Amino acid sequence: MTAPSTTPTRATAPPPREKSRWIQHWDPEDEAFWNAGGEKIARRNLAFSVFSEHIGFSVWTLWSVLVLFMGPEYGLTPADKFLLTSMVTLVGAVVRVPYTFAVAVFGGRNWTIVSAGLLLVPTVAAFTVMKPGTSFDTFLLVGLLAGVGGGNFASSMTNINAFFPLRKKGWALGLNAGGGNIGVPVIQLVALAVIGASGGPRVLLGIYIPLIVVAAVLAAVFMDNLASVKNDTGAARDAARDGHTWIMSFLYVGTFGSFIGYSFAFGQVLTNQFGRTPLQAAYLTFIGPLLGSLVRPVGGWLADRYGGARITLWNYVGMAAATAVLVVASMQKSLPLFVSVFVVLFALSGLGNGSTYKMIPGIFQTKALAKGLEGDEAIAHGRRLSGASMGLIGAVGALGGVGINLAFRQSFLSYGSGTGAFVAFLAFYAACFAVTWAVYLRRPAAETRAAATAEAKPQLSYAEV
Repeated sequence: MTAPSTTPTRATAPPPREKSRWIQHWDPEDEAFWNAGGEKIARRNLAFSVFSEHIGFSVWTLWSVLVLFMGPEYGLTPADKFLLTSMVTLVGAVVRVPYTFAVAVFGGRNWTIVSAGLLLVPTVAAFTVMKPGTSFDTFLLVGLLAGVGGGNFASSMTNINAFFPLRKKGWALGLNAGGGNIGVPVIQLVALAVIGASGGPRVLLGIYIPLIVVAAVLAAVFMDNLASVKNDTGAARDAARDGHTWIMSFLYVGTFGSFIGYSFAFGQVLTNQFGRTPLQAAYLTFIGPLLGSLVRPVGGWLADRYGGARITLWNYVGMAAATAVLVVASMQKSLPLFVSVFVVLFALSGLGNGSTYKMIPGIFQTKALAKGLEGDEAIAHGRRLSGASMGLIGAVGALGGVGINLAFRQSFLSYGSGTGAFVAFLAFYAACFAVTWAVYLRRPAAETRAAATAEAKPQLSYAEV
């Protein structure tokens, strides 16, 4: 997985890039190094990483839009459409793990070029088969190819994590992820324009094919590889063995799983439960993902300032409250209340995405200090495990989107509405609240007494992560 050199050499300024685009020395924790040019390089890589990840998210969520074009002439039931989007989400979750490894093997810049180019495969394939008379199995197979767009998030986050110092990770990772997440509402807005102009799905696909090429070219010209990020399978093993990787995966299911799951399902719920036409649904579906994407950096910034655990805890309170109102709106079939509160839930999921991802490097840095590590050694240890864990956490979190779409599918099959699914989501958010408080904010009395003594060894306290 990813790991920086454990013995960095301090330098006042980053060296120029080599022709191969590899930077041999990188030490963002050194403020002199950072201020002398490191920040400029990191921000440049962040900008083009965001663009590539943005296109990746658009391709990944492509089928949440394409199903709105697929009227009765396509012969698909609502259950078929939910199954299709569930499988696309599943592939996007699974490929996140190898995409995380790819950064260490090929370099961040090099893999961004490759991963952007791979997006042509599902887009061109969808352009070829998108017409009435195509079998459901064919749509399912082509839809699965779109899952590669979900992998771009993992490689992009792992890469950007290595560029920024710990004190700025919440903002940087939030901006990187938020800029990628915004690919969801953008493709929905483009679809709205296409539908409004009486265009077909191939028009939408034709818009994105050249954008994919542009993303790959920009990555090749402006991004860098970090030589200090090297393949370290031991980091992957250590991260997988650490209980916090799986605890944070569970919490990320609640935030990002909600965001991506609702992004795929929102339009279908509006058409199936509230009788909206594809055009009417398209007018509404982009609002929630747009707000959720825009506030993700805010969640990271708040976590930098007040602690990710605290922000995450209260965010789950808000998500549970919003979901309870959605249950009422769904039972009363109140479209204005339903849409308004769903948009709030989207925004909260985006806020929680930023705060939970900020917690990851903070948790492993706290553990490094509690082990007695100091200085560069503690920084290297924390970055090594946090970079390795991000791919796993991102993959498991995305599986939440699969669960949401399958829950909606079952709810519509059983009750003819999404009410049953919302009740299940409410219970899950309550569980996430309990886990966040119990693991990261509750402090046992014995630990408090031990920390109060001058001789006490460093204690694990995650309230500030």
